[in-house]
Amino acid sequence: MSAIELSESLQELVDRAREGAAHAYAPYSQFRVGAAVRGASGQVYSGCNVENASYGATICAERVAIGKLVSAGETVLTAVAVWTGAGEPALPCGICRQVLAEFGKNAVVVVASPSSLRQTTLSDLFPEPFVFRP
Repeated sequence: MSAIELSESLQELVDRAREGAAHAYAPYSQFRVGAAVRGASGQVYSGCNVENASYGATICAERVAIGKLVSAGETVLTAVAVWTGAGEPALPCGICRQVLAEFGKNAVVVVASPSSLRQTTLSDLFPEPFVFRP
């Protein structure tokens, strides 16, 4: 990994994201992704990507983890980690950035792979998310 030193809390998220990637359903792309989010309670929720033959119905790992956070009764996240098993770390896609912003606009974001690590914030990655204003 790179020279970035993670806090114990963020390292736990990366580890949980890596574990999540092991459960990915990726028969089409073979691109296994895991994600873990930390709720305001401190609880960690992990997810993996779930591909679908129709492609558009594929669900990213970040959104699976957010679904678990919300279904557990939480609506605030403080940090997210995304793990990809090969190559460079993958940042959350645009849809995931929008969904993450709904629950933690200022969340810490860590993306990791076996060879690299990057830490940033969601507000740096996605400074102006869509906001519903009736």
